[in-house]
Amino acid sequence: MHTGRTAKQVRPADKPKHTVAEMDCVTAFQGIARDCLVRMQAQRLGTIAGDAEALHQMRMAITRLRAAVVFFAPMTSDAAWPKLKKELKWLHALLGDARDADVMSALVHHKRYRKWAARIVARDDDSHDRLYRGVAAGLRSKRFGQLMDALTQWVEGGSWLMRRDDDTRRRAESLRAYCQRTLERWRTRLIRKGRRLATMGGERRHSLRIKVKRYRYVLEALGDICPSAARAPLRHLLKPAKRLQRALGDLRDLQRFRRIRAASRTPPGYAKQKQRLLATAHAAWRDLKPLLLLPRF
Repeated sequence: MHTGRTAKQVRPADKPKHTVAEMDCVTAFQGIARDCLVRMQAQRLGTIAGDAEALHQMRMAITRLRAAVVFFAPMTSDAAWPKLKKELKWLHALLGDARDADVMSALVHHKRYRKWAARIVARDDDSHDRLYRGVAAGLRSKRFGQLMDALTQWVEGGSWLMRRDDDTRRRAESLRAYCQRTLERWRTRLIRKGRRLATMGGERRHSLRIKVKRYRYVLEALGDICPSAARAPLRHLLKPAKRLQRALGDLRDLQRFRRIRAASRTPPGYAKQKQRLLATAHAAWRDLKPLLLLPRF
C-alpha cells in the first residue's frame, strides 16, 4: 500500500564502463552498491523534512543494498560486514517504524475505514509525528554520518576485496555466469517456499515476502547495469516477483491494520480483501514457475 508525496527522482549512479558480458562480479556489485548509497543520500533531506515518499525511497535503497550483499555472498563477506549490517538494520528499522505509521495513517483516513477507526485518529497522528521526529534526529546524527562513510569505504576498499582464498575465483567470475546460476537458485527456492501460500501462517508468509523482496530488488539492480538487450528477460522475471511482493505486503498491512483497534469487529470488507490479496499472490507465484530463459546479457 503506497502513500506519500512524490519524492525527487534520483538518477542511478554512473554505470560501470564495461559491457555486462565483460563485467566481473566485483565490478557489478560495486556499481549496484554505489547507486544505493547515492539514492540514500539523495533522499536524506526530503526524509528529514517529512516527505513520506522520500523516506520510502531511502528505505528501498537500503533494502536493495542488503539484497545485493546477500546475492553476491560469500564473496562480499568479511570481518567488517557484520557491524555494517547491524548499523543498517538500525537505520532500516528507524525508517520502517515511520513507514508503517504512514501506511496505517493512510488506511485510517481512507473513506472505507474512517468510521471504523474514528477513535484512533488523534492517537495515530501523534504517533506519526513522534516517529518522524525520531527519523529526523537519526538522519542528522553522527551515527548516520559514520555509517555512510564506513559503507563507502567498505564498498570501495573493504577487506572483502583483498582476501586470497576460494572466493577470489568467485569475485573474478563473469556476471553473466554467476547471475544465470544464482537467479535460478533463488527462483527455485521461492517456488518451493510458496507452495502452501494459501494456508501458511503469518510468520512464514512474512519470511516468504522478505525473500521475494530481495529477489525483486536484485532483478531491478541488475536491470540498471544491463544493456537494453538484456532487460526484457529480466523484466519477465521481475513482473511476477513484484506482484507477489506487493500482494504479500498489502496483506501484511491489512492484517496489522485489523489489530490496531481493540474491538471484535474487523475492518469493513476485511475478509473479501484478504481473499483477493491471497488470490493475487497465488497467481503471481504461479507465474514464477515456468522456466524462462534467463538473460544472456
